Amino acid sequence: MSHHHDDHLTPSCGAVQTLPAKAAAALDKDLMSSGAFSIDQLMELAGLSVSQAVYRVHPFAKGRRVLVAVGPGNNGGDGLVAARHLRHYGYQPTIYYPKRSKNDLYQRLTKQLEDLEIPFVDDFPAALNSTDHVVDAIFGFSFSGEVREPFPAVIQAMTETKVPVTSVDAPSSWDIEQGPPKSGTGSSFHPDVLVSLTAPKPLVKYFKGRHFIGGRFVSPAIAKKYDFDLPEYEGVDQVVEIGPNGQKL
Repeated sequence: MSHHHDDHLTPSCGAVQTLPAKAAAALDKDLMSSGAFSIDQLMELAGLSVSQAVYRVHPFAKGRRVLVAVGPGNNGGDGLVAARHLRHYGYQPTIYYPKRSKNDLYQRLTKQLEDLEIPFVDDFPAALNSTDHVVDAIFGFSFSGEVREPFPAVIQAMTETKVPVTSVDAPSSWDIEQGPPKSGTGSSFHPDVLVSLTAPKPLVKYFKGRHFIGGRFVSPAIAKKYDFDLPEYEGVDQVVEIGPNGQKL
């Protein structure tokens, strides 16, 4: 009897609370409708949290060069914002952004980087050979399907490099629920650091590195609606590092 009783109590204990793909997408919509946030604001805060995670895991003593791999969508936008903050902290970012969005928001974020004289590069493997840290902002939680050119080679290069990699919200090419693909591009891609935005996605159970939660903008009401606990951010921190059981580190 007591055995069954224990089983009933334990499923949620000792594991990170996660937000499934559909809920994550709905939560984003809620933030922008009932939550009254603009996409610019959310991207700014997401990118700020990514920059703080990089600052935590990669202090200047490990080298100031940071290569940011930027995809065509919102995940890439978070990367562009993170690069701007990293530059202001004193890092030397470089941007790889092969599929540039025509959208006004992304064009403005790009112009802000150009005004800071941050270089944009076309050859990712070459840039990877002369950097100290990589930010993977290629594909986020809304990614599904096939990794299209030129990104398979980029993800392969990030898989093989000895340079530490920090992924934004999801390791690029991973399935939001199932984690790394069974074969092909990304199947052996295991970044060193993951910054989960708002709340971790189910793929975190396949992730073995340092894990941060970022996105200090969710109201208690929205957290309650989607049934997750807000992390305890400290002071001015935009990120919280959590262990494999969801405990704060």
